[in-house]
Amino acid sequence: MKFRVLFQKFAAFALVLTSFSTVFAQRSQAPKQEKLLNGLKLLIWNDPAADKVTIKIRIHSGAAFDPQGKEGVMLLIGESFFPNDAVRDFFKEDLGGGLWITANYDYIQVTATARPDEFVTLLESVATAVSNPTIDRETTAKLKGKRLEKIAELRKDPAYLAQLAAAKQLFGTFPYGRAELGTAESVSKIEFPDLLDAKQRFLTADNATVSIAGKIDTALAYRAARRYLGSWLKSDKMTPSTFRQPDEPDTKMVKVTSEVDSDPYIGFAMRGLARNDKDYAASEVLTHILESRLKANVSTSKSPVVFVDNSARFLPGDIEFGFTAAEGSEPPNNLVTLLLSKAIGNDEFTSAKAQANNTVLHTATDEKWLDVDTYKLTSAADEQKAFESVTLADVQRVAERLAKNPVVSVSVNKADKPATAN
Repeated sequence: MKFRVLFQKFAAFALVLTSFSTVFAQRSQAPKQEKLLNGLKLLIWNDPAADKVTIKIRIHSGAAFDPQGKEGVMLLIGESFFPNDAVRDFFKEDLGGGLWITANYDYIQVTATARPDEFVTLLESVATAVSNPTIDRETTAKLKGKRLEKIAELRKDPAYLAQLAAAKQLFGTFPYGRAELGTAESVSKIEFPDLLDAKQRFLTADNATVSIAGKIDTALAYRAARRYLGSWLKSDKMTPSTFRQPDEPDTKMVKVTSEVDSDPYIGFAMRGLARNDKDYAASEVLTHILESRLKANVSTSKSPVVFVDNSARFLPGDIEFGFTAAEGSEPPNNLVTLLLSKAIGNDEFTSAKAQANNTVLHTATDEKWLDVDTYKLTSAADEQKAFESVTLADVQRVAERLAKNPVVSVSVNKADKPATAN
């Protein structure tokens, strides 16, 4: 489940100036770009000042391609790259770095780091694991067991329960309405032939991008990548990325019973924009404004969780509102409409734009370039320009655009506690 990180608020004007100057500097960091014969795209940066080498392999297909009823397949594919926990000790102790696996609706990504002198070993280890993972009955059963344990733990979180219920209400059987991480029921149905099928369809060289950054020789990096990734098979056919659009959602509040004793939780959600929408930057600024307004409408002293999250994906995602509610409180069902309907003031726009630009500023350069391929963006530089040039009028227009979308609501309560919203 993806939640917004709460960024520290700086003085708005100073932050905008700092962000812009750094952004301009980052634009000069264009990578050396290559494409292997199997269609694999390479992005290579040489940074003589870096103390680590970082390799990222991104597969441009994620949980959106899970078979219906077997949600969790793509996540298990990502976890099959390094199924043993001990391998992380190898990356940490032997290579002086680390290993991370990221999976969401849109992609699967492996991030691995090492000392510069261990670059070749690092690349060989990651390339072998990703291009030819071990998928068999024993490994699949092991991965399923670990995933079921994590799902059981997640279900103790009221915010997670609300997110699942809201997504289902908002999107139905459309991929974004199904559990990104899988459910206990769906994961239990997955068998190793399902993983093999997903591997053959999506785990191909021409459906991936590799970034290499750090203190390296770019010529050596290219030769090593060609050696260890050049034999990675390409697909024999392209998998379509289009889905039937979801029906209009039912806006009646959904009431969910929590498995643990916790404070009541309220969630709202509405359909948002795609990551490559021309209004994406404005929607990010608007998200910060909405979060500030939500905090002003909810007692933060009694509600430790208050957030607004903009999940812009390859296809139009959602904007989620969530907060723990004080006992007996009844937030209005039209709360989101009220937050969107108020005219945006210059001060809140300036502050929100500074926060949005700060997010862009602190996004790693290689991540920006990988996003270009995943979300079919024009370029990393163009997206940065969009954040710099967004105006109050742009944000107000997006607010009016989103205000037309239906809003779903969820109330999560312990079984013996009354609901806190109508």
